[in-house]
Amino acid sequence: MDQKTIETKVDIYSFTELEPEIQVLINKAKEQINNAYAPYSNFYVGAAVLLENGALFVGNNQENAAYPSGLCAERVALFYANAQFPDIPVRAIAIAAYTDTDFLAYPITPCGSCRQAMLESEIRFESPIDIYMYGTECIYHIENAAQLLPLRFEKKSLEQNY
Repeated sequence: MDQKTIETKVDIYSFTELEPEIQVLINKAKEQINNAYAPYSNFYVGAAVLLENGALFVGNNQENAAYPSGLCAERVALFYANAQFPDIPVRAIAIAAYTDTDFLAYPITPCGSCRQAMLESEIRFESPIDIYMYGTECIYHIENAAQLLPLRFEKKSLEQNY
C-alpha cells in the first residue's frame, strides 16, 4: 500500500490587512447578496471576479424549485466575466455568504462544481486565481483553485494512459 498526503495552505487575514483592491472586490461580493434569489434555502451568496485587465464582474446565487437547476454565485460571476472577456484571465474571486440576519462569521468555501469551474479557468488561461472567502471573523485566501481541488479532474484525466 502507498499513501499520499495532500495539504492545502490557507492564509487567514482580517479585512484591514488586505490590499485596497481586494477590499473592494470583497465589498462587491458582499453587496451581491442583495440581488441573490434564494427563497428555498435563505442562504444568500455573492461573488465578485477581478480580471487581469482590471474589469470587475459580480454574481449571486440563483435558486430554482427544481433543484439543482439553480446556479451558484461563483459560477454566475465567473461565466459572466468569461463571456464578456473570453481572452482575459481571472486574477481573483471573492465570495461572501449571508443567512438569517448577518454574514457568516467564518468563510464559506465553494462547492465542488464551482471549484471545478475555477480550475478550468486556471487551466484555460494558464493562470492561477486568487480566491478570497469572506467571514466577519476572518477572510481565507487560497492561492489557486488547484489548492481547493487537489484530486482534480482535468483534460489529462480523459487520456487513456493517464
